Amino acid sequence: MEKTQKPVLLIIDDEMSICDSLSGVASDEGWEAHYSLSGKDGLAQYQKLSPDLVLLDVWMDGMDGVETLQRLKEIDTYVPIVIMSGHANIETAVKTTKIGAFDFLEKPLSLEKLLPIFDYAVELKQKRQAFDRDEYPEDSKIKNTVYEKNNLDLIGESEAIKSIKKQVELVAPRNSWILISGENGTGKEILAHKIHMNSHRSKNAFVAINCAAIPEELIESELFGYEKGAFSGAYTQKKGKFELADKGTLFLDEIADMSLKTQAKILRILQEQKFEHIGGKETITVDVRVIAATNQDLHQAMQEGRFREDLYYRLNVIPFNMPPLRDRVSDIKLLVNYFLKKFALDLNEEEKKLTPEALSVLESYPWPGNVRELKNLMERLCIMVATSTLDVDDLPSYITSSSKKLKLDPTISIDQDSSKENVYSLKQAKEDFEKNFILTKLQENDYNVTKTAELIGLDRSNLHKKLKSYGLDLKELKG
Repeated sequence: MEKTQKPVLLIIDDEMSICDSLSGVASDEGWEAHYSLSGKDGLAQYQKLSPDLVLLDVWMDGMDGVETLQRLKEIDTYVPIVIMSGHANIETAVKTTKIGAFDFLEKPLSLEKLLPIFDYAVELKQKRQAFDRDEYPEDSKIKNTVYEKNNLDLIGESEAIKSIKKQVELVAPRNSWILISGENGTGKEILAHKIHMNSHRSKNAFVAINCAAIPEELIESELFGYEKGAFSGAYTQKKGKFELADKGTLFLDEIADMSLKTQAKILRILQEQKFEHIGGKETITVDVRVIAATNQDLHQAMQEGRFREDLYYRLNVIPFNMPPLRDRVSDIKLLVNYFLKKFALDLNEEEKKLTPEALSVLESYPWPGNVRELKNLMERLCIMVATSTLDVDDLPSYITSSSKKLKLDPTISIDQDSSKENVYSLKQAKEDFEKNFILTKLQENDYNVTKTAELIGLDRSNLHKKLKSYGLDLKELKG
């Protein structure tokens, strides 16, 4: 009779007493328990053990739990990682959950909450093993359990979204490479994952990499991997993103933020799909479908010499454009209902309802941060508002005040003759509103870009780009 392999637990905590205590509980439950007393050692152990569950402390010297979580998720997206903290707060819980933590538990840990997580991890391990043995049908999504817990489908019935869904049906089964354009927060990665899940590669990995977030000196090791001892700090062999995406899909986000030198390196690998690990001699061949995305105008970037034409034409086989939320207002109600239901399930609480008046305000707001900004707002309201009904008074002042400003002023005359050259276009009106909105928020926050970006739901880098596009200089604004 074949012996059943025990599930493997990795505990990463700098307190030895907690590691001993949790190891004892896990052993009693039939687990093989290991521990590390630092985030750095935990990463090395993680790659050696390939654990089925990780219990990770937030507050550690050196590499803290948040950074360790980010690094662990780069190695394996699917293993459930539970965050532990003796100084629990909502901000840390929300932040780690967004990165991909499966759950957040306060110390001292309660067996009542911990044991069901052990059970879930065992069940997930069994499902993944069954999937690897092809015991699940072709359309099974077992390998994407954690991904889909933290993401969403293409929600919406607007004409723009209907058109994109039809494109997905046509393009997904093919192997053609795809370039997705659109503002930050519109759902470019969600679209890429949707294409992957509807392709014949869906049983294999969907690997995402944010090109803007990786320093130029590290891009090669991230994409192509390295051998043990290849450079200082290379304690073990590491597979790169291309290798992890073999037979699957590689999603290259924010490609316009790569340097020209990095673009040249990537172009060569994209063309050949052959490479070597840093410090290695063996040539590795992969079969990868590439989907790229950008929030920038690549034609303008090429004219300015910031983006290679040959790379653009290599990637832009099938173009997609994700519309901003302000151009699909009819979808806001559907998205709100989706998020309220999702967060009710995540928080194990009663589903909140939005009043018609509050919905009307949300539909009048321009959403510079797009769907991501709406998602963040719904999550915040679900956590911070105690009542089951969300009304106008529960919405942030920057949203309600902008809604009031959007009401038509009867003293303003609108020329109905569209043939005149001086007609004030809707596009110009939106740009003027966004510029004034950003100026107002900057002023309210003493011109602190980081704080303002967080408040309005934009990435800090994107806010800087918008300031530049509107010809706004922070030094001049501050006076």
